Formats: sequence, C-alpha cells, structure tokens
Amino acid sequence: MAIPRDERESRAPSLTKSQQFNHFGPMDRLPPLNPLRAFEAAGRWQSIRRAAEELGVTPGAVSRQVQSLEAHLGTPLFRREPREMVLTAEGEEYLAIITHHFDGIREATLKLTGRRNVEILRVRAYTTFAVKWLIPRLSSFHEANGDTEVRLTTSIETVDFKRENVDGAIRLGDGKWPGLEVDRLVANQLTPLCSLAFRRRANLKRPSDLVGQPLLHSLVRLDDWRIWLDAAGVAGIDPYAGQKYASSTLAYQAVLQGHGIMMAQKFLFADDLRARRLVQPFSFTLDRGDFTYYFIYPRNRLRNPAFRRFREWLLEQTDHKARTRVTAS
Repeated sequence: MAIPRDERESRAPSLTKSQQFNHFGPMDRLPPLNPLRAFEAAGRWQSIRRAAEELGVTPGAVSRQVQSLEAHLGTPLFRREPREMVLTAEGEEYLAIITHHFDGIREATLKLTGRRNVEILRVRAYTTFAVKWLIPRLSSFHEANGDTEVRLTTSIETVDFKRENVDGAIRLGDGKWPGLEVDRLVANQLTPLCSLAFRRRANLKRPSDLVGQPLLHSLVRLDDWRIWLDAAGVAGIDPYAGQKYASSTLAYQAVLQGHGIMMAQKFLFADDLRARRLVQPFSFTLDRGDFTYYFIYPRNRLRNPAFRRFREWLLEQTDHKARTRVTAS
C-alpha cells in the first residue's frame, strides 16, 4: 500500500544541525568571518599595511585573508597595482554593505558590555591654524565624543595619505586635490594687524602710511604682503622687506611686542581682535576667494563613524557662508 506523502515526510529521519548546515550550498552561508574582517579593514583604510596594524597581524596575513575571501566569493575585490590596492566596483559595493553591519555589531557590543574603546583620529594642520583656531575649539568635540581622541600634528609639508598615518588634513590651497574629498572651511581674508600701541606710534590711518614701517612676514606665505599691497593700490613699498618668521604664530608674538605690523588671515585672529590685543588699522581686506583652507581626506575615511562625527563637528565650527563641498576628481 502506498504511504501518503505527508506520512512519508514525517517518517524521514531528521537532520542534525551539522547536517542541516552542510545540506545547503556554500553560497547560502555566511562567508568566512576572519577574511571578511580583514577585507573590511583593508577596504576601509585602502591599505593592507594599515589594516594589518589595526588587526595586529602581518600584512602578508591580511593579503592572504583577502585572497581567501575573493576565492570564496568568486570575484576580485581589489585591483593590485604596483604601489597600492584599489577596490573594484564590486569590492566598493560589497564593502559599503558589510561596513554598515560591522558598525552595527560594534555598537551593539559596546552597548551590551558597557565598554567603549577609544578611537584615534589623526589630523594634520598648520601650526598657526592649530594654535589659534583648532585647539581652542577642540575640547568641545572631545566633551561630546568621549570615545574619540583627535591626535593633532602640524606640518607645512604635503600630505601623502597612502604612505602616512593621517586620516584628514587641513590644507591651504585652491580646492583642487585630485582623488580626495574636499570640504571648504572658511573665508580667507588678508589684512594687516598690529598692536594698538604700534598703530598710535606709527599714526596708521590709511594703507599709504605703511611706507617706512617694519613689515613682518611668515616664511610660508611670503607673497601675502605683495598681494595685499597690489590690491590696495599702494606703491613705493618693498613687500618683501622686514623680519621673517617660520610661522604666523611667531610673527604674532613679535607683533604683540610691538616689533611691527603683520599680514594676517583675519579669521585666525578674531579672538585677538575682539580682546583688542590686536587691531586692524585699515578697513580694506582682501578676500582670496577659492584660495583658502580646506579639510581634505580619502573617501574611504567616511566609512568610519568617528571620522564622520569629527568632520561634521569641524564644519559646524566654521563659517557656514564660506563652506562648500568640492567633489573628488
């Protein structure tokens, strides 16, 4: 007698958990998690070396794990080039999806355990920008983001994100950094500044009164006096004469001591102007337009929630009227 179908199925031996797992094809399962973690770190940093540093393994181990994942998925995730690894279109799409889930796992774990690891962000800036503008404001970011530490370094050198351990940099330029994300921060207005005592002593009322006065310069921006004097229509002054200092911070200290008058980027000394430590002897300011300060960074840094929070905070601190987003090219 034929056994009804429902009864045949009820008599079939049940599968163990292991048998149930192996019953499905390999593409129905999660990919191996260690290779997935290695790929997520390598893709986020766009660097095998930095992924290895984060994971505490060798670069060779990360490379092998990524290759293992590619073999499992049957598709290349990176293009291997002589000096770098670049995500393929498939790798970029896959990374965006798994990063979202990795972030969720991290947040859920921190919420469950009550422990918050400190995330370190490495930011590069110029000395004067850091001392006069960024550092006085940075405590507000740390107060709101106790699990993030901003490690600030200063340099005038070009930043190489592929070779240096830097997440983002504040740079002065025309806004054109090919291959990087670029956020304009502030308006760059040039104007002479001096102490109140110096202005009175030199009897400064109009730009032509600068003839014969000691001009102070920053070595990193030696053309500023020439550019401003030309725009102000002042002749008969050597724009390169006078004492020169390694940074505007040092020139600022000389100005406080009454040694002369400096050409300054006005926004950096707004607090000094309000406190009357410095005065602006002439009303004329020169807006340098697109030549100003920008926050630059590789696009992959936006996958890091801590970095996104820092970027949002930085933009909130700046002049919203001066800000524009410049797309990578």
